[in-house]
Amino acid sequence: IDASLRPVLVGGLKGIEKESLRITRAGALSQLPHPRQLGAALTHPHITTDYSEALLELITPALADTGQMLGFLTDLHQYVCAHIGDELLLAASMPIGDLRDSAIPIAEYGTSNVGRMKHIYRRGLSYRYGRCMQVIAGIHFNYSLPEPFWPQYQHFMKHSGDLQSFTTQAYMGMIRNLQRYGWLILYLFGSSPAVGKSFIDSRQSAHARTLEKFDETSYYKPYATSLRMSEIGYLNPVQSMFHISFNSMEEYIRDLRRATTIPYLGYERIGAKVDGQYRQLNTHFLQIENEYYTSVRPKQPTRPNERPLQALGSRGIQYIEIRAVDVDLFEPAGISIETMRFLEALSLFCLFQPNAGHDLKQHEEISGNALSVANRGRDPGLKLLDNGREVPLRQWALMLCGQMQEICEILDNGNRDKPYTQALSKQVEVIHHPELTASARMLSAMRTQKMSITELVLQKSHEYTRDFRQCALDASVKRRFDLEVETSLAQQQQLDATD
Repeated sequence: IDASLRPVLVGGLKGIEKESLRITRAGALSQLPHPRQLGAALTHPHITTDYSEALLELITPALADTGQMLGFLTDLHQYVCAHIGDELLLAASMPIGDLRDSAIPIAEYGTSNVGRMKHIYRRGLSYRYGRCMQVIAGIHFNYSLPEPFWPQYQHFMKHSGDLQSFTTQAYMGMIRNLQRYGWLILYLFGSSPAVGKSFIDSRQSAHARTLEKFDETSYYKPYATSLRMSEIGYLNPVQSMFHISFNSMEEYIRDLRRATTIPYLGYERIGAKVDGQYRQLNTHFLQIENEYYTSVRPKQPTRPNERPLQALGSRGIQYIEIRAVDVDLFEPAGISIETMRFLEALSLFCLFQPNAGHDLKQHEEISGNALSVANRGRDPGLKLLDNGREVPLRQWALMLCGQMQEICEILDNGNRDKPYTQALSKQVEVIHHPELTASARMLSAMRTQKMSITELVLQKSHEYTRDFRQCALDASVKRRFDLEVETSLAQQQQLDATD
C-alpha cells in the first residue's frame, strides 16, 4: 500500500448494532411491552426494537476508537439491564423457549403513520416467513473510511470523475470482496452450531431434518459454525428467485427497485388488506428494500420521507454494514474488541484487493462457500471454491490472513501493543486450531457440562445480565441516557398527535 495513503487509513468510523431478546428468568420470550423506562423504540437513537417487541436493538454511535465503541455498547447493556425488571438479555443468536407465532409479539411503534407502517411491515414478514426466523439475533458491524482518505485515493488511482461516484464505486468493490471472503467471518465468528428443539419445530424447514440430535432438546451439526447463516436461519427460497447485482450502484438500485415493485403470486394469495386490516405493506417480492437479506449492505443515512435507495442514488455510500456476525456467547456484550479490529482490517483489505464484478456463476460460488462454512466450516477436509478451483479452507484462510498483515501494521499506527496485529494473530491461531472457535467451544461446553443448548445459553444469559446489573453506570452517562429516554418519549408523543 502506497506510503502516501497509510496515514489516512487510520481512524475510520466504526459502529455496532446488536440485537438481544428479552427473556424471562426461566427462558421464555418476554410477553411484556418494550419498557417505558428505555424510552420510545420509534425515536430513541440507541435503544430500539427490531422485529419483535421482545427483540431489543442496541446501537452505538459511529466512533473512531474501537475501545470507546465497545465501552458505549457495554454502557448500553448496563443501562438496559437496570431497566428490564427481572428479565434477562439472551446471550446468543438463536432464540430459545416457545417459538410458535402466538408466543412472539410483533414490535409496536404507536399510532403515527411511520409507526403503523413499521408494524404492518413486520406483520407482513410474519405472514411471509413465520415469526421464529425473525427473532434470530445478530450483530451488524458498520465501517467507513476516514473522509480525508478518499480524495487522496482518487488522486493516487488517477481517477478524474467526481469524488462521490469514485467513493461509491470503491465501496461496491469492497462489498464484493467482503461477500467473496465472507465465509471467513462465518468460520471465525460463527457462534450458532446448535439449536433447541422448539426452534426446529417452529421453523418447519425441510433442512431441519439434516440436523443431528445432541440430546432430547438440542439439535446440531458436528462441524457447523453458524446455523443462523444456514438454510434453517435467514435464507429463504423466495429471495433466491431474484438476483441483486452488486457490480455497480446503478445495477444494485435497478435490481432492488424491481424486487420492490413486482408482485409475487404467493404473497398475492396472502392479500395486502383483508377485512379492513393490513396483512402486509404490499404483495411485491419485497415490501421495502430492507427486507432483502444480504451479508453486507451499502448504507447512506436517510432523510425524512426518503427511501434507502433514494438516499444511495443521490448521495452514494457513506458506510458499509457487515451483517454476518453471530452474537458471541462467550462475550458479555456479544462481540470482542479483537473481533471488531479484525473486521475493520478485513474491510480495508477487501478495498485494496482486485474486485472485478461477479457473474451469476461467481454469485452461486460465493453463496455455496458461505453455506458450506455455515454448515460444516470446522470439517478438516472442507474445500471451498475459488473461481472454480477447489481450495482447502485452512489454506485459503491462512493465505488471506497473511495478506492482511500489512493492513494491520498500518492500523497499529505505531502503538507498542500492536492491537490489530494481535487481533490478527489470535484469528490465525483459531484457523490452526478449530477447537478454539466459538462454535466448537459451545459444543464442547455442552458435552463437558452435560447441558442442552438451552441450558448453556440460559446460564450465560443469567451470568451476563447479573454482572451488568452489578456494575454501577457512570453518573454522567446515566444522566445522558435518562435524558435520551425522556426526549424519545416526547418525540413519539408528538408524532402520534400530529399524524
